[in-house]
This record gives sequence, structure tokens and C-alpha cells, in this order.
Amino acid sequence: MQHTRREFVRAAAVTAVAPILSRIGWAQSYPSRPVRIIVAAGPAGVPDILARLIGPWLSARLGQQFVVDNRSGGGNNIGAEAVVHAPPDGYTLLLVSTSNAINATLYEKLSFKFVRDIAPVATLVRQPAIMLVNLSIPATTIPEFITYAKANPGKLNMGSPGIGSGPHMAGELFKVMTGIDMVHVPYRGGGGPALTDLLGGQVQVLFQAPVGSIEHVTAGKVRALAVTTAARSELLPNIPTIGEFVPGYEASLWFGLGAPRATSKDIVEKLNKEINAGLSDPTMIRRLADLGGGVLASSPAEFGKLIEDDTEKWGKVVKFAGIKPE
Repeated sequence: MQHTRREFVRAAAVTAVAPILSRIGWAQSYPSRPVRIIVAAGPAGVPDILARLIGPWLSARLGQQFVVDNRSGGGNNIGAEAVVHAPPDGYTLLLVSTSNAINATLYEKLSFKFVRDIAPVATLVRQPAIMLVNLSIPATTIPEFITYAKANPGKLNMGSPGIGSGPHMAGELFKVMTGIDMVHVPYRGGGGPALTDLLGGQVQVLFQAPVGSIEHVTAGKVRALAVTTAARSELLPNIPTIGEFVPGYEASLWFGLGAPRATSKDIVEKLNKEINAGLSDPTMIRRLADLGGGVLASSPAEFGKLIEDDTEKWGKVVKFAGIKPE
């Protein structure tokens, strides 16, 4: 009887430990084949460039190709949905952005809940938007602009790359917190068409990512009043933040990587470790700076908190402003 009892205990112990050993072995061998990074946007934009920066780094560190798969459309939701429903094996990742936090409230009938269905892996970069005005606007500071806008309610057009985009929401938050009235003019095709019309005076205000707009600021073709991040931008250190004049204002454009929710914690942590190593590499830091962003390293838990906080924050703005998707 004693012999039988010992055999039973030994068998139970092996049964309990086997799944743990299996997961550890799986994580140690990961990746054993190419990994897809789904980008919910077209080629050549900032999200695509970011994925094509971090992909080769991970390929070199982990010995397998990390291939970018562009899935544009549906307000970034098509790409997100593809990852939500992918096998949780670490071979399908998502380039996550502020848009995903915004979309959680903007779109009422999504087939997934982002904060529930995507596992945060690692943050990559945080960008400001720059508040730009046409030179015809007689304001050189945020206080002067607020005064002018309040004296001309509904007469200023605010362009954006589209309804619910990060720059659009930065502008809506500014409107909410200052009590001014501007007419939103959404554009298709990214920020290029909106910037063209800002230069031409068809719109008077634009919240725009640094890429593609800084050269117009330095050439004196548009006026930069402020940046939307809590801290000043290294690219434009003499440009103040909006928060210096509107206490509590902050609107970052951030990017990171996510995976299907049930992805092994060991795989998530392995990816996080290698990504954070890349974010400390001087060459990577310079290339991210060229995109107008600052390195944003975090743990998966910290990234999850950022997603949750911004989902709540932008949800309030969407509801208050009554914003509806196109």
C-alpha cells in the first residue's frame, strides 16, 4: 500500500509540473518560425516605419524574421480584430497606438474589447502633436489664441487626419478644456492634405505629428504655438507645452506592441525584454527621435495601465464632444 501511495504522489507531482515545464520550454524555443507584426495602417506612415524599425531588431536578437503585415481600414479596427482572433502563440503581434484607446469608445459595435482582448507587450515611443496655426491668425501664444478664438466662435476651422485620430482628439481636448468653439474639418489620406490646406489658409488650426510639419515651422510657413505632451519636445525645445497655459492638458501619441490576450506570459516577457533592450540602443534612439518621438520603455503591466487610463480619458472626450465615426 505504501508503495502504491508513493507512486500516486509522484505521478500527481509530474502531472502538475508538466504544463509549467512545457510553457517554459515553449518560451525558450520561441520564436521557431517567422512572426507577423500587423500594422493597422498603410505603408510609409509613422506606424509602418516604427514596425519596420523594431522588426529587424527583434529578428537579429531572436533569430527569426519579424514581418510587417499592413492591414489598413476600419479606423484601425481591422488590424486589431485580426490579432484579437489570432492564435495566442506569439506569432501574431499588433502595433498598438493611441487610436486603439480612442476607438474603444468611438466605435460602439466592435466585435472585441481592446483592454480585455489584447495583451500589452511593450511600449515603443511617445510623440507630441504640434498645435499649428496659419500665419493669418494674430496669435503667437496659447493665451492669445484662446482670446482670439473666444472672440470669433465658430469662425476657425480645425483640420485633422480624420475623425477619432490622435491629432483630432488632441484638438477636441483643447476645445473642451478651454471652452472655445472651432469647426472640425476631417481629411482623408493622413495629415498631408490637412497640412496643405493649413498652408493655404482653408483651415486655420491643425494638431499635427512632427513628421512632415517641422520643416514648415522652421521655414516660417506656419506658426507652432505649443506641443501637446506634458514635457517639451527635444526637436522643438523653444516651443512650450499647452499644459504650461492650460493646467492638466496632455495628449500624447504613443505606440507599442500587443498580442492576443491568452499569449503566454513567458513569451510576452521575452519580447518585452528584447524590445526594451532596443529602446536603449543609441541608433534606435536616434531613429525614433527622427520620427519626432521620445523613447517610451515600460513593463507589460505599465503599458496595460497606460492603455486603460487613455481608454477612460478619451472615452470621456468622445462622449462629451458627441464624436461619431465616419
